[in-house]
Amino acid sequence: MRPLPLAFSSFLILVSSLPAAQPNLVLFLADDLGYGDLGCFGHPIIKSPNLDAFAKQGVRLTQCYSGSAVCSPSRSALLTGRTPHRNGVYTWIAEGAEVHLRTSENTLPELLKGAGYTTCHSGKWHLNGLFNNPAQPQPNDHGYDWWMATQNNAGPSHENPNNFVRNGQPVGQMQGYSAPLVVGEAITWLREKRDASKPFFLAVWTHEPHYPIKSDPKFKALYPDLTDDVQREHHANVTQMDHAFGMLMKSLDEQKLTGNTFVFFTSDNGPEGDGIKSPGRGSSGGLRGRKRDVHEGGIRVPGLARWPGNIKLATTCDVPIIGSDIFPTMLGIAGVKAPADRALDGVNALAALNGSATKLERPQPLFWRLHMAPNMKIAMRVDDWKILANAELTEFELYNLKDDVKETTDLKDKETERFATLKAQLIKHNAAIDAEGPDWWQRLSPNGGSAKGPKKDKKKSAKD
Repeated sequence: MRPLPLAFSSFLILVSSLPAAQPNLVLFLADDLGYGDLGCFGHPIIKSPNLDAFAKQGVRLTQCYSGSAVCSPSRSALLTGRTPHRNGVYTWIAEGAEVHLRTSENTLPELLKGAGYTTCHSGKWHLNGLFNNPAQPQPNDHGYDWWMATQNNAGPSHENPNNFVRNGQPVGQMQGYSAPLVVGEAITWLREKRDASKPFFLAVWTHEPHYPIKSDPKFKALYPDLTDDVQREHHANVTQMDHAFGMLMKSLDEQKLTGNTFVFFTSDNGPEGDGIKSPGRGSSGGLRGRKRDVHEGGIRVPGLARWPGNIKLATTCDVPIIGSDIFPTMLGIAGVKAPADRALDGVNALAALNGSATKLERPQPLFWRLHMAPNMKIAMRVDDWKILANAELTEFELYNLKDDVKETTDLKDKETERFATLKAQLIKHNAAIDAEGPDWWQRLSPNGGSAKGPKKDKKKSAKD
């Protein structure tokens, strides 16, 4: 069975008359999908017909960034509009860890629910260490009416997973593969469980193509010429995720929801492994670095958006957009005011998505901070310039991404005045973030493990 394609002509007919109701919102997040892992982003082998068709129905983002180079922090940025060290989720969260997304944060589903939306999360969660445990907030504590999730990966693999929890109750072993199962839950909610009188916010976060992976044989059969079984499994896994995405888009069509639904697709970070021999055969699109690296290959990811009548068909956006922008962008589309009582690192990016702006004014610079051994680095981008530093802020790199997207030529010794300005800005900005966020990063393992000091938090909270 071949992946379900999206019919472009049918799409045009479906959205020919657009309703004026408050728009629905869908956030579809892949896991470890590299910048070059889709056909519409240049991959020569991987089959992604549904996302390739979707790209023609909206805008393709050439400079889309995740909020971090690893999973949990980038997810926290999507839901809060705040850079991870500011919201506390500074690294990937190990099972049982103290780190979690605190209820003191205003989340996207929480604010949308308060504005009359019904909300659902289906798929990977990875925003707490004590999953399905009242000692830490769960998806429903962050505004979700309905949820089915795993703490981190689908287990024991993507095939027949047994570790999903639905609304606090273990589901038991499921038959099938993770992405279609996750999307199937979302479709069931759309058709049978949601309050259809309300607009909806739906988060679908697949496990694919995060390792360890398992792909349906029907998708592996699409790659008969590949002799490397690891490569075939990975490429089929991306196709499996693409197929699930197509299932969801078809369901929106069938329920006549497409015309009034904003859909954003992206990934949480760059590809796993070395791309050659180790598990993880994803593509960075030729960019330097991969997952766990704040060079472009670790943080620049695929980005696609569609909102019929509001985003032009088959367009390209070259404006840099980061994961933390999703929070204010979706709030803006919904007509909900973003909170004014705290610093937001994201901005409403709709003007860039619909082509009416070639630049976004940012009170806060694009910023990444990876607190995960051994790649504990910081990066900041202002216009076309990107500065990187080690965790101690003693070693630096400077690149002009317009001329050198692969970050091959360090310009700090040539652009001395610019380097001095950006260095001072980076140090000041990093200190401001440290002053606001919890101190977890100072006393816990860089890899999300156990505490090194007494349990305290600079920000008082109850279930936080």
